[in-house]
Amino acid sequence: MKDNYYFDNAATTWPKPEAVYQYMDSFFRSHGVNPGRSGHTLAVEAEQMIFATRRMLADFFGHSGDPNRVVFTQNATDSLNLAIQGMVSSGDHIVISQLEHNAVLRTANHLQRDANIACTMVEADNGGYLDPAAIASAIRPETRAVIVNHASNVVGTVQNLVAIAEVAKQHGVYLIVDSAQTAGVVPIDMSCGIDVLTFTGHKGLFGPMGIGGLIVGESVDLAPSRFGGTGVDSASLYQPDTYPHRLEAGTVSIPGIAGLHAAQQWFAELGASLNAGADGHQALCSRAVQHVHQREMAHAERIAAHLRAIDAVTLLGDSPGDKVATMSFTVAGMVAQQVAEMLDADHYICVRAGLHCAPQAHAAFGTADDGGAVRLSPGYFTEDEDVDHLLEALSGLLE
Repeated sequence: MKDNYYFDNAATTWPKPEAVYQYMDSFFRSHGVNPGRSGHTLAVEAEQMIFATRRMLADFFGHSGDPNRVVFTQNATDSLNLAIQGMVSSGDHIVISQLEHNAVLRTANHLQRDANIACTMVEADNGGYLDPAAIASAIRPETRAVIVNHASNVVGTVQNLVAIAEVAKQHGVYLIVDSAQTAGVVPIDMSCGIDVLTFTGHKGLFGPMGIGGLIVGESVDLAPSRFGGTGVDSASLYQPDTYPHRLEAGTVSIPGIAGLHAAQQWFAELGASLNAGADGHQALCSRAVQHVHQREMAHAERIAAHLRAIDAVTLLGDSPGDKVATMSFTVAGMVAQQVAEMLDADHYICVRAGLHCAPQAHAAFGTADDGGAVRLSPGYFTEDEDVDHLLEALSGLLE
């Protein structure tokens, strides 16, 4: 028996590829200096690694513009705050969905209360999908942006970004995409019409906690909302206008960016191993991401089939459509937290119970007032043995 059986990858992927651990350790030991500030060799080499990572991430997400528009942050929440607050001003209107994470919900609510920003929330259907026509209907003359969660962190539904981007384009508004649940799991190409893409490093991108970012399209300029040292134009009394310094203030995370750097190389090597060829970084990584998704979904479909066969279980948003390997369920007569604690204490199984920082999504599925649901999210490094153990535990506990 293992020490732990991990089914909480929607919160954080674990473990990471071994190459990520090794490179973070070695680079931090050899180049753990302040990049972009000093002119000595170590600082220059650290900055070169950072720019190389920006370039790889730009390719990874189909951003054909300046790699310096890949801006590093602490996480996706930090990125969404920079993107949303940097885009709107008093009197503007934004459109969000009820599937959004609190990173969007709370930002929108504070803007409504404190900054005279109006907000319309679009409902999802019973399966957890958004209708692009409903988004179109919510857009007003003063609408500045549509913000959508690419995949729900509660039921795993993947939205049709191409259709939503077309709606945004037709109405002349910007599209901000939260890719926290899809980056590294579902191929994303910003050329479909995404104006700002936000991501976190510690989930499907297989990086560490404490690093994330956003990619700002060439047609967008976000107003900075924090200010400080950048290592350039130090005599200026104001934040530089150029990217990434426009949005990056203070020292960036060398260990975090090194982790993303190694993970990007891991994706490319995985893609090459699946089909040898002289493809570029984007094509190699896209192939790897598709492989990761297929592996995760094979586990998820097996788990979902098992849950459907248990009478006491209700699987939320259980409908056909594009998904990531995240699912939530409730059990008649049991509180979600009770199920999670029993799986952990008796079977060493790691899951997450509750509202998953997405209270409106749970309200839509009728679970908000009952403490939410139990969430299962297998990952790329989940093994058949792990799933066997989970299914046996679920049968014993729930049947």
